[in-house]
Amino acid sequence: MPKVSVRLFATLQRYLPPANIGEATVMDVSPGTTVQSLLGELGVPLEQVKIVMINGIHTETDYVLQEGDRLGVFPPVAGG
Repeated sequence: MPKVSVRLFATLQRYLPPANIGEATVMDVSPGTTVQSLLGELGVPLEQVKIVMINGIHTETDYVLQEGDRLGVFPPVAGG
């Protein structure tokens, strides 16, 4: 199974195990797993996802994860 590194930022961190908050979590994914399906497995509501990055490049949730990918997921951010 492919291994990917997953980081959830800001308010999305609560969907990772407590030991992994603030760090990358390495996960095994089945071949053909998309970002959207992985987020579903983690219980992350898609309406809370604003930016998806794979290996530092903005992408969409239908991206199929590959061995060694680094996934970063960000919620909407407000500020001034």
